[in-house]
Amino acid sequence: MHRLTAPAAIGLLAAIVFRVAALSPIAVFGEDWPQFRGPNASGIAADSDNPPVEFSTEQNVAWSVDLGRGVACPIVSEGRVFATTMTDDSKFAVLSFDAATGKPLWKREFETGELPEITPPNEHASSTPATDGETVFVHFSTIGLIALDADDGSVRWEHPLPMPFYLMGWGAANSPIVYRDMVIFNLDDDLNPYLIALDKQTGSIRWETPRPDMLGGYAVPVLCTAGGRTDVVVAGTGKLKGYDPETGRELWTCNSLLRTIMTSPVVVGDRIYLASQSYGDTNRVLKFALLQWRDTDQDGKLAKSELESAFAEKFEKGDANKDGFLVDEEIDAAFQSPSNMVGGGNIIQSIKGGGNGDVTQSHMAWNLENKAPSNISSPLAYDGRLLLVKKGGISAAFDLEDGSTIWPKKRLRNFGNYYASPIAAGGRIYIPGENGRIIVLQAGPSLDVLAKNDVGDSIVATPAIAENRLYVRTLHKLYCFAEDAQ
Repeated sequence: MHRLTAPAAIGLLAAIVFRVAALSPIAVFGEDWPQFRGPNASGIAADSDNPPVEFSTEQNVAWSVDLGRGVACPIVSEGRVFATTMTDDSKFAVLSFDAATGKPLWKREFETGELPEITPPNEHASSTPATDGETVFVHFSTIGLIALDADDGSVRWEHPLPMPFYLMGWGAANSPIVYRDMVIFNLDDDLNPYLIALDKQTGSIRWETPRPDMLGGYAVPVLCTAGGRTDVVVAGTGKLKGYDPETGRELWTCNSLLRTIMTSPVVVGDRIYLASQSYGDTNRVLKFALLQWRDTDQDGKLAKSELESAFAEKFEKGDANKDGFLVDEEIDAAFQSPSNMVGGGNIIQSIKGGGNGDVTQSHMAWNLENKAPSNISSPLAYDGRLLLVKKGGISAAFDLEDGSTIWPKKRLRNFGNYYASPIAAGGRIYIPGENGRIIVLQAGPSLDVLAKNDVGDSIVATPAIAENRLYVRTLHKLYCFAEDAQ
């Protein structure tokens, strides 16, 4: 029998590991947090068993740096932290830091040109990067997708994309993911929504799938494997859809969602969990929101001058009598798909992955209504429970298997807005409030508050956890917290 030398054996083992990683649907590196909310947007750092419980601007601070304004989440890969910011009114920057010490590694700046309208608390530096450990991918509204070398920040490629437009003026905040050899990016705006996959090495288009029945939303794509098949799953107006990641072909749709989707789903096994609130009841279609937000003279109709010029073609399509105004049903005809005229409400759902065609009836595991979901903060599926938090510091928890209530509408003792999403590690759950306070819960069947920590600045970005360190991006700074930090 042929015996391998030690170097040859090591080389073979490395090749096998590389091959397995290349074929893995979700490639991460040890304790990486490589995209929005970490591995597959789960919000869970599975390998961290002792993240900090108590911390502040003066306690358990491993390091901190001033960043400038931004709300994109930090990501962590192979001992490096990546973050974004605006360095001035027309310059966007991607930065890298040593994850252990905060030492600056590199900064790459880009001229943005004229910036579009945006509504607080959103900021122009809002897209959370994604990485495969070698390349960092990030979106910016006026530039498109950018690929940077993770080691030195050099630009590997740029792929221009259409600038997104939002009827409510919210501004862009969509984030890419990495799947095998592709960067997948969903951008649901109110003009030309689409899902696109680029070759991660070259930036060339592998496929692009229009989503014409969507309105503006911010759900990050997630991956769900069911029946031996991995689908890219995207939540949007009225519909949760599954796509073939190799071709972009729509495989299935669950027509059970609401008009506006700000939250992202989470996946456990072959189940997809989604919670969302879209203001108003099921009859509140788009026209009511537009008349509230855009009818500046409050005359009950929309003039073309009350909307951005990018919507001129859609305006003309809806103006059936050509009187220069959109009234009543003309508003919805202009902007909302006739086959997807959904309204508001609030839902919490568990949907089985996989299937083909319309799976609305066949794959709905359970559906709850009026149970206090958030319209912005995404749910956390952890330790057998689905945790939700919404404005006012109201939390709720439900059993993952059957949706039964574990605790209903209990306050976290931290009043205010909640834009960032809960995350978890080591049996602890972290819930960041916009007011700068982070509630730490003990995971379990009751609401058990371990600590209430003040980091002194607004928090809109979801924190990251890696190697038992908590990385918090406030509006202006980036903190690394760790137990017994000196």
